[in-house]
Amino acid sequence: MQPVTHREAEARGLALHAEVARRLRSEPELVAQARRRLEGWVERGALARPWAQAWADVLAKPVDEIVAVLTDPGEWACNLRQNSPFAGALDPRTRWAILRRVRERSS
Repeated sequence: MQPVTHREAEARGLALHAEVARRLRSEPELVAQARRRLEGWVERGALARPWAQAWADVLAKPVDEIVAVLTDPGEWACNLRQNSPFAGALDPRTRWAILRRVRERSS
């Protein structure tokens, strides 16, 4: 198996977050879970302050604006997704299916 390239890692993050974004309207508890995860990271000092504040700002927005950030292909959103409090929002089967699709497209 070949190592994951930077471009593929970005594509994986975007694809995973696109699925989270798709679910947010029907599963608003995902935002509450992300807020709790972020709070835990902040309490433990597990995330640099600028990224923690950026995520806090995003998670304070209405769902449509959160969706826009999660699916934004731009550099800032890409960097933000690297430390996502939505980690764990997708079940393993869904996550692996998405990762497999991204890998196949990259080959």
